[in-house]
Amino acid sequence: MTEKREDSQTPAPRDSATSSVDPVDDEQALAERIRTDRLYVGLSQADVAEVLGISRAAVSAIENGRRRVTGIELKRLAELFGTTGDRLLGRAAHDDPATTALFRATKSLSESDKQQVLRFAEFLRGAGQAPQAGSDTVD
Repeated sequence: MTEKREDSQTPAPRDSATSSVDPVDDEQALAERIRTDRLYVGLSQADVAEVLGISRAAVSAIENGRRRVTGIELKRLAELFGTTGDRLLGRAAHDDPATTALFRATKSLSESDKQQVLRFAEFLRGAGQAPQAGSDTVD
């Protein structure tokens, strides 16, 4: 029987002259995004552990920043959570909750339905600002 690897990986050396962001902060932010996304999609740590092929304790260590995520694990987590690896890593251009929710809601739609959602979004964009509630002005 093969034992599952749960230890953290040796970090790659960093060039302090080119890195202005604290890697520990990045790792903690990644851990928090993983935990938040897991809860958002309604999965337990055991569910995530099964998909990744690691123990539940290893998932807990990832979410607490005590264990690093491999590239393959990051890819599987993104697929499982209905997001992208870039968003989990904090690289998404616009990481607001509405954009994330729209991405997740449309990801599993058929191509035809995606086109319909896109047409509606373009319609809304062209329609301009909605009137404010309680506004008595009529154009």
